[in-house]
Amino acid sequence: MEQKPSAPVEDPALVAAFEARIAAGESIEPKDWMPERYRKQLTRMMSQHAHSEIVGMLPEGNWITRAPSLRRKMSLIAKVQDEAGHGLYIYCGVETLGVDRHELVTQLLDGRAKYSSIFNYPTLSWADMGVIGWLVDGAAIVNQTVLAKASYGPYARAMIRICKEENFHKRQGYEICATLATGTPAQKAMVQDAVNRFWWPALMMFGPSDANSPNSAELLKWRVKRKTNDELRQRFVNLTVPQAAAIGLTLPDPDLHQDAETGDWVFGAIDWPEFFEVIAGNGPCNRERLAARNKAHDEGAWVRAAASAYAAKHDRRATEAA
Repeated sequence: MEQKPSAPVEDPALVAAFEARIAAGESIEPKDWMPERYRKQLTRMMSQHAHSEIVGMLPEGNWITRAPSLRRKMSLIAKVQDEAGHGLYIYCGVETLGVDRHELVTQLLDGRAKYSSIFNYPTLSWADMGVIGWLVDGAAIVNQTVLAKASYGPYARAMIRICKEENFHKRQGYEICATLATGTPAQKAMVQDAVNRFWWPALMMFGPSDANSPNSAELLKWRVKRKTNDELRQRFVNLTVPQAAAIGLTLPDPDLHQDAETGDWVFGAIDWPEFFEVIAGNGPCNRERLAARNKAHDEGAWVRAAASAYAAKHDRRATEAA
């Protein structure tokens, strides 16, 4: 029987020095020595984040031409453009770990890579643009403000700019929701329907429960993450419940209530089988999202070829001039 190659044996002194730096709160930079497992966990986590930004453009891009006003159209275009930039920042960060971006994109296009489950749900109305900004980007902010203190320097620095832009996205979305909630009965019904559909998938965005999260222990140990999935989820709920009440919207959870002692908002059971089905590729829009990304990739082949030809010509001229 063929044996799988064993993990490389790493110098205990290097490992100890690395863990001492982590314990001291130091930032790990690309040229620093790091355990191979740390590198792999970062590559997995950061690439999933980058893929999520790129795929996340799709459900909103679908509504650009149908935005109800020029102002809304311009804001939505700016938001989708920001998300493309976020993906680029993080892909660049992953490349500092020695991974080629082409390989990352290939993994996304052929379905091997994972991205946030939330983007596999359809956007059925204009109100979804508001709810995605408010809930989805709101959840992202809760997660990413903590990642801005991650132990890996390039990832942490990328999060600082990204969080500033995500705050714009959340404000934009909450304004749309507030406007619809105080509009006609049909408008309020539309935004309430969107909240009903996106609330539970938004809670799933933080990942599986702490009892069923295979990677959290290592990420916490190495201070890539500073809070557990459940801690981040609870903070998001605590922030969002009063925001919903302020604009007269109801969160679709009959079990939602505030704990008198802790002040936390206690929420009902999450449908984890649904989450894992979506992660496995069986969500409402998984196949549609991958098909759209593959189509865009194929149609953009001429751009990549032109860029490569230009780079080659530039290098050739530089060589001739030397």
